[in-house]
Amino acid sequence: MNARRRTFAISKIANTLEFRMLGLAVVLAIALAFVSPHFFTERNLFNILDQSVVLGIVAVGMTLVILTGGIDLSVGSIAGLSGIVLALLLKEFPIPVAIFLAIGGGALIGLVSGVLIAVFGLASFVVTLGVMAIGRSLAYIVSGQRSISGLPMGLQDIVYTTFLGVPANVVFLILLYVVTWAWLTYTKGGRTIYAIGSNIEAARGAGLNTLFYSIFPYVAAGALAATATTFSLAQIMSADPIGGNLLELDAIAAVVIGGASLYGGRGSIFGTLMGVLIMVMIRNGLNLLGVSPFWQGTAIGSIIILALLAERLITWRSRRV
Repeated sequence: MNARRRTFAISKIANTLEFRMLGLAVVLAIALAFVSPHFFTERNLFNILDQSVVLGIVAVGMTLVILTGGIDLSVGSIAGLSGIVLALLLKEFPIPVAIFLAIGGGALIGLVSGVLIAVFGLASFVVTLGVMAIGRSLAYIVSGQRSISGLPMGLQDIVYTTFLGVPANVVFLILLYVVTWAWLTYTKGGRTIYAIGSNIEAARGAGLNTLFYSIFPYVAAGALAATATTFSLAQIMSADPIGGNLLELDAIAAVVIGGASLYGGRGSIFGTLMGVLIMVMIRNGLNLLGVSPFWQGTAIGSIIILALLAERLITWRSRRV
């Protein structure tokens, strides 16, 4: 009986979308290792982790939004605007204060979007599309249409400080995913997020605080977009009004590749992490192979579509069996 239960449990795990995405990530890594001898070097593996930080942080916020059945197209422009604001604040305030104010500004923008969507019933696509345009416009206006450099050298500490040899930004990313996974899995708030995406009327009828948890994901997405750009600035030591361009599309792709449904109610933070790693590994592999940046978008888009199509076909076939 115990052996049968263990077999059933293993079979159930193996049939999950997240497990299959993990398998896809492993297969992709092996394939890239065959075509490029530099892929599995220690330096390149740390590069992959480092390149996963910005997208990975933004993808957490996007996961929360998509789980509720919404979409946030503004995270890229929020990242760009927050980067400009942070660069200007760093010239007037100590580093911790400037970072706190910039992240708070990102959260405030998300709050505005969340209120318009949850309270006034506006479509998330339309609201965040408008906020995206406003944010990008303000980034150019505030920056004077130029990049801002001359940031304090102490800002680099949030990236290049290491813990047991692991950079601080990677440690932050890991902790963020662990905390978010625990919150979504074991708390009432996390279960409410899923309930809203599945059936908001049923969730409201069950006495869950649907208003707060319909707004919260957008606040989190805005704050995390600002957090991500903080790590980016600490590496390149300058802010550009074009920063974060198309970041929202990469984040949405990572979340969907990780198994989340755009209709809400289905997805996991582990799946999102797999989606982020797959996206980053594809781009890293194309760079190692010397593929022109102009062709990388075509290659990445095609691989994403083919991966999702293959997954849907496998799911459809398994359901028929």
